Amino acid sequence: MKERKVQLLLPKSQIELSIAQEKEHEPSSHEQVHQERADDEVSVPCILFYLSGMANSDIINENILRMLQSKSIRTKENLIEQVHKEIISVTDTNKLATLEEAVNALLSGDAILMVDGEMTALEMATAGTEKRALDEPQSESMIRGPRISFIESLDINLTLIRGELRDPNLRFVVHEIGRRSKQKVVVCYVEGLTNPDIVNEVNRRLKTIDIDIAGDSGRIEQWIEDSFLSPFPQVVDTERPDRVIYNLMKGKIAILVDGCPFALMAPISVGDAFLAMEDHSQRWLIGSSMRILRFVAMFIALFLPGLYVALTSYHPGMIPTQLTLSLAATREGGPFPAIVEVLLMAVTFEILQEAGIRLPKIIGQTIGIVGGIVIGDVAVSAGIVGPALVIVTSLTAMSSYTIPNYSFSVSLRILRFLFVIAASILGLYGIILVFIMICIHIVNLKSIGVPYSGAFAPNFLDHMKDLIIRAPVTALRKRPAYLEPLNQHKVNLGGRKQ
Repeated sequence: MKERKVQLLLPKSQIELSIAQEKEHEPSSHEQVHQERADDEVSVPCILFYLSGMANSDIINENILRMLQSKSIRTKENLIEQVHKEIISVTDTNKLATLEEAVNALLSGDAILMVDGEMTALEMATAGTEKRALDEPQSESMIRGPRISFIESLDINLTLIRGELRDPNLRFVVHEIGRRSKQKVVVCYVEGLTNPDIVNEVNRRLKTIDIDIAGDSGRIEQWIEDSFLSPFPQVVDTERPDRVIYNLMKGKIAILVDGCPFALMAPISVGDAFLAMEDHSQRWLIGSSMRILRFVAMFIALFLPGLYVALTSYHPGMIPTQLTLSLAATREGGPFPAIVEVLLMAVTFEILQEAGIRLPKIIGQTIGIVGGIVIGDVAVSAGIVGPALVIVTSLTAMSSYTIPNYSFSVSLRILRFLFVIAASILGLYGIILVFIMICIHIVNLKSIGVPYSGAFAPNFLDHMKDLIIRAPVTALRKRPAYLEPLNQHKVNLGGRKQ
């Protein structure tokens, strides 16, 4: 007796009723696409669902529909398993047991195949939304080093990391965050190197996030940080894969969010804000000089306006006589005290910087440069402020731009106003008092449970080699001790002479 074939039929099935019950939860702008085929042979009703625009139509047509219409199966038992193994040619598949799982997969861009009489559905990876091409980093430019940045695709970002860090111990832990957005958040670390307590703590904090939409990495950062009241960032963000890899090899973890081109790195210390990847691409003398310059610029950006107010208002005797006379001459006839002048110019430059960021790139650069020159010149010509204050304000603004980490740079700009106000009340004593308070805060602050000041104490001499300066590569033998990595040594000199 000739064996009869069982042909798949799309769709016209009773299972459409169950999907129709969930249709009100689907976005109305997405169209459900399905095709049907009938044959004289015995037919089994089934239906294929996918969202146009979200799924790759080439994969749907060539790897699924064409296979379903051209091939047949010989038995009605275990139809889903037979379709999976013998008919479709999609490698990434998954069986789904609930309708909720099917809807979530559908909204992610995957195709769902349901067969009448089967208790499970087949999910097939067909997501095919347009992606931005790989480009140079926009916020972390450098002269020497890799010129590639993350994009909004999580799969590509993970591939960039895996492609450069070919360590079999590299681990990716996937979390799904957002009751409605269902975004994937991945924790990256190197097993056998990263402290397990850090990995467990990060995973624990991510699991406690219960919100409608995860958003970008900036929102994730705010959910996992130790102190939301602190002005200092407790997690560093970057769009450079090479920087992520470098920090993974230190014993840190990285967090990547689907749809966001920035990765988060933790734990960090206060010194991480001054480190740039280019330091390791240059010879040690050049890299060390640049780091020392950044620390000097940090003190200028933080203290210079406050010192100007304190010295001109409370301690003019500490200024050389000729300079005192010169400052007095430039400020003679001014309508405002020093504190008002400093705050007025500082706020003006902050407005110019914010306008330069929000405007289109070409116009923003013009506004920032021309606006600063024009406003400074007009303010001096009108006698509102003195030329010395324009120099102080400009030098302060330029110094804050040398900080590689944008979030930390903004924190310094905010704290600068606190120093100015304290200087206007108590002079130099006010500046010292605020500085002591900030130091106490930093000592008590933590990043993922790790001391924020860990790079400065208790092993300052060891950490200084890759913190204040960038020592020769032969001297950078150990990973940061404050991270408590499982493997301290990262360099084996062998027979090389030091």
